[in-house]
Amino acid sequence: MGYCLQASTARPAWCMLLLVCLITTISTVTALELSSRLLSYVQERYGNDARTRLEQWEQLTRMARHAPIDRKLQLVNSFFNRIPFVSDLEHWGQEDYWATPVELLVTNGGDCEDYSIAKYVTLRAMGVPDDQLRITYVKALELNQAHMVLAWYETPDSEPLILDNLINDIRPASRRPDLEPVYSFNGEGLWLNRMDGQSRLVGDPTRLSRWMDLNERLVDTLR
Repeated sequence: MGYCLQASTARPAWCMLLLVCLITTISTVTALELSSRLLSYVQERYGNDARTRLEQWEQLTRMARHAPIDRKLQLVNSFFNRIPFVSDLEHWGQEDYWATPVELLVTNGGDCEDYSIAKYVTLRAMGVPDDQLRITYVKALELNQAHMVLAWYETPDSEPLILDNLINDIRPASRRPDLEPVYSFNGEGLWLNRMDGQSRLVGDPTRLSRWMDLNERLVDTLR
């Protein structure tokens, strides 16, 4: 596969040692600034292409920060959808692993959770408010399997637009009858919801162990 991270050693071997973003938790991203230490390490360990992908990510975030929201959504969706899909079992040696955006880009592979998380983090770094974004767990009816997408809400009660790695078009939820929503979350809350925008707050994201683990790994990079 052309990457060095294997099985259970993949996670702690490097991602806890490097400055990734100027953040404390994922939901509080306000800027993206990759350290020279990170870039040098990635180039040495994973090659020029891996470093270039990280630099393109940083450049995209910086240059599109003041773009209209529809342009931000399009750019971010397209940027991450070009990364090859690889199952967690094949890529990480685990059934369900939520990768950080850096892990996704450096290893040049990921699954639906990784795409959705990376899009969320990037849009937050572009200045999109947390309350407009929800990572949404759905059932992909045509595939008959669990799936994850990112939803953008203009207002809390509006119909969301769906950013999905299955298709490059960003469509309103009503035009995605192939997706059956189950729950959604961001840095502020956890909802049982439908794609038509109707939802019920049922708690906070600390109930999601993988989300908390992902936050902790990013916090650890700053220590």
